[in-house]
Amino acid sequence: MYLMRIGAPGAEKPVVRVDDTHYIDVSDLTPDFDERFFASGGAATLAGRVATGRPQEFAGERIGAPIARPHQILCIGLNYSDHAAETGQAVPDEPILFTKSPNTLVGPYDDVRIPRGSTKTDWEVELGIVIGRRTSYLDSAEEARGAIAGYCVVNDVSERAFQMERGGQWSKGKSAETFNPAGPWLVTPDELADVRNLGMWLDVNGVRRQTGTTKTMIFDPYVIVHHLSQFMVLEPGDLINTGTPPGVGMGHDPQIWLQPGDVMELGIEGLGSQRQQVVGPR
Repeated sequence: MYLMRIGAPGAEKPVVRVDDTHYIDVSDLTPDFDERFFASGGAATLAGRVATGRPQEFAGERIGAPIARPHQILCIGLNYSDHAAETGQAVPDEPILFTKSPNTLVGPYDDVRIPRGSTKTDWEVELGIVIGRRTSYLDSAEEARGAIAGYCVVNDVSERAFQMERGGQWSKGKSAETFNPAGPWLVTPDELADVRNLGMWLDVNGVRRQTGTTKTMIFDPYVIVHHLSQFMVLEPGDLINTGTPPGVGMGHDPQIWLQPGDVMELGIEGLGSQRQQVVGPR
């Protein structure tokens, strides 16, 4: 199942994508794809409507993030060995965790805004995991499969000077407004043959900058969810960004940073694609 939210920011309605031109409105069954929805059964509660509902045509509606603002956005750093190498950092022994402000979440085609004082805004195509039930102290990575509601494309936009040169934790470089485009849809696990073998890509102004695959992850999605559950309670609807393959602007020589007017296009096999225009500070 492909869960989407369409409509103006703050007024999105939940729908299920049927194909490129049609969807089924499920807003009478749930007000949103939020914590309550996932905790009460998630996509399984929509099966009857999807089987019998009348498809409607898309009519140019804005596509929002596929989930409502989550309780938390958790991020895993340096989760691809070749990305760690391009940044000159060692491959971690266990997942590196940092957080991103939940209000960074925007739609897959919304503008990305460079923050005030930025000199090094960067891109990162990533696989996003959405948690499907309240989860803590999982016994194994295998058990984590049952805690995952689905997967989506995310762009973990980063300001590297804020992240690396201003002291403290990475979150300062990760939490500017618009820094987490997600979607266009949340794909339930049954739709994917193997989430650990999906191609990934990102272009800037039509030039391919990132090419990768989830099979080169150091820690796969099940390991990540199991690991995080040992340190915190994961809530339904929480979003986990799982790291990026090589090709970020920081890794180029000379380094490349986003500028107003740039266009990012990115996608993951089976999960759809995004497009964002970069705009200047407020």
